[in-house]
Amino acid sequence: MKTYVTMGRGGTGKTSFVALMARYLIERGDTPVLLVDADPDQNLAEMVGVDFESAGKKTIAELLGDTFIERGGTTLGIPPSRRIENRIWEQGLYEGEHFDLLSVGTKWVEGCYCLPDAALKNALSEITRQYRYILIDSPGGLEHLNRKIASSVDIIFDVMGPSSKSFAHVKRAHRVIQEVGITFNHLYVIGGYAFPEELHAKAAHDTGLPYLGKIVNDPLVAGRVLAGESLLEIPAATPAYRSIAAMLDTLVPQE
Repeated sequence: MKTYVTMGRGGTGKTSFVALMARYLIERGDTPVLLVDADPDQNLAEMVGVDFESAGKKTIAELLGDTFIERGGTTLGIPPSRRIENRIWEQGLYEGEHFDLLSVGTKWVEGCYCLPDAALKNALSEITRQYRYILIDSPGGLEHLNRKIASSVDIIFDVMGPSSKSFAHVKRAHRVIQEVGITFNHLYVIGGYAFPEELHAKAAHDTGLPYLGKIVNDPLVAGRVLAGESLLEIPAATPAYRSIAAMLDTLVPQE
C-alpha cells in the first residue's frame, strides 16, 4: 500500500492532478485505489464523476452534523471521531468499480476542522491495508498537516503556481511536515498548469526539493473541469494526462 499526498495553493491544478493520477493507476490496473478529498472545496468527487448526494453518501462533516446536532448526540465520553466510525463505512464511503472515495466536507460547526480531521485519521488507520494506493487531495492551508490526517506517507507532491506565495507555501509546508513528525520518503515540487518554463530551475533551486516537471496547460482538461465532467475518461493522448503520466512513470513501480 502506497500513500500519496498532493497539496498546493488553490488554483494550481492540484485536484485535477489527483484525478488524473487516479486515471493513471486505474489504467495500469493498480487498484483498488482510495481517493480522499480533504479539501473543503470538494472538487475531487466531481472530477472523478461521483455525485455524493445521488449516490446516497455523506461527507464526514455531514455525518458529524447529523450525529451531534440533528440527533442531539453528546460529545462526552467516547471521542466523537470514534463514535461515527461505523457511519463512515456505511454512509460516507463511496465504493466504485476501481476506486473508493471519502470526503471530509465543509466545517460541521463554526471553528476548525479538528473533529472531521480526527474522524478521517481514525478511518484511514483502519482501512489502509485494503488498498494498493491512497491518494489524498489536501487543501492549500496547512491545518490538516498539523493534525496529521496521514502520519506516514510515501510521496508528497506540492503543485506550484507562478507566485512568490506559492514558493513560500512549499518551504512552509516542508517545515510543518518535519515539525509535526510526518514521515515521508519523497517530497516533490510540480509546476501547475500556469507555471512558466522559465521558472523550472528556480523551483528546484529556491525550494531545495526535486522538481518533477510541469502539468501541461490543456484546454480539454480545463473544459471538462468547467463543465463538471469526469477526468477519468479523458483520452490518453491528452497533453495534460501525458505530462502527468510521464512524471509518474519515474515513480510508480512497474509490476
